[in-house]
Amino acid sequence: MTKPVVTKETGLRHFIAAASYSWAGFQRVLKEAAFRQELGFFVVSIAALALVGASAGEIVVAVLLFLGLFSMEAMNTAVEEVIDRISPEISIVGKHAKDLGSFAVTCMIAACCLYLGFVFAEHLFFRSG
Repeated sequence: MTKPVVTKETGLRHFIAAASYSWAGFQRVLKEAAFRQELGFFVVSIAALALVGASAGEIVVAVLLFLGLFSMEAMNTAVEEVIDRISPEISIVGKHAKDLGSFAVTCMIAACCLYLGFVFAEHLFFRSG
């Protein structure tokens, strides 16, 4: 019996394939209420930063932190999907995996909030002018 031949895309075809996988992942995570709430938090936060006169650098850092949050939420969703598939019954290992994913997301939310609080405080209370 021969093994099936798997061809790996290279060059532009690889880039297009990777982009389509990423788009599918975005569409999947968009179905999660938590992700949609985080996306709303992002939009409101960036608008608020612009309103208080945050610098471009400050906004870029906020965008980077939110991208970290979005990626963490996607990974948390992936962990949950895998656990639900391989261990549909309630297990302590599955619970731990899901709890750890949730903790990782919470850490990124905290990082976003701390940074936003620092920038807002700086612009609203500590800048003279």
